[in-house]
Amino acid sequence: MANNYFRFKEFTVYQDACAMKVCTDACIQGAYTARYILENNLPSSEIMDIGAGTGLLTLMLAQQLPSSHFTAIELDTAAAGQAIDNIAATPWVNNIKVINADTRELPVALYDFIITNPPFYETDLKSNDQLRNQAMHATTLNYTSLLEVITNHLKPDGVFSILLPYQPFTDFAAKAADAGFDVQQILHIKQSVQHDYFRSVGIFKKREGVTNIEEMAIRETGNIYTPAFTDLLKPYYLYL
Repeated sequence: MANNYFRFKEFTVYQDACAMKVCTDACIQGAYTARYILENNLPSSEIMDIGAGTGLLTLMLAQQLPSSHFTAIELDTAAAGQAIDNIAATPWVNNIKVINADTRELPVALYDFIITNPPFYETDLKSNDQLRNQAMHATTLNYTSLLEVITNHLKPDGVFSILLPYQPFTDFAAKAADAGFDVQQILHIKQSVQHDYFRSVGIFKKREGVTNIEEMAIRETGNIYTPAFTDLLKPYYLYL
């Protein structure tokens, strides 16, 4: 059974009310995205988190971007409540608003940056757990609908970050291109140096046309964290 909480250096994420728990690949997305924003000096006054869950990604970005304002959207009522509680215990509570709603029904507001760790699977077999299906499968917001939401809420020069399984990422990138977004930066992730890729983080922007591809393994042969992973997650993980 997963722990009821995950303690980071500057905040704690409780997760007992959420179908999807804190996972390493989501932590990589949060850290990688925050680093990308800072290194490229991207506008980040207003940031939207679609499918915020526990509030993990919002909190990771808020730690590195304490002057930004965040709107975290979560469809599930229990998860939204837990995100509110997690955020309330942090120094950034006044900069973060959690909205329990379907993003497709929100009034239009424009953001500099959008981050999302969406339901992964559009066609795979589902379990009997409705909340987990909602979190893991595109039962409420498929890739096309997600891109429509992003298009409606992203400023013309805005940027978005998404985490997907490695194979579906190619399909999403093609749909994003059809919607007018080019991938700027890709991080392909392996569980270890011996494994194949299993996740991809993509950073997208309207019609830029230049793609930089990076890769990262989480663990070395001896089951220890790689230097790249340690460097990326050191600002967050307690024991790095």
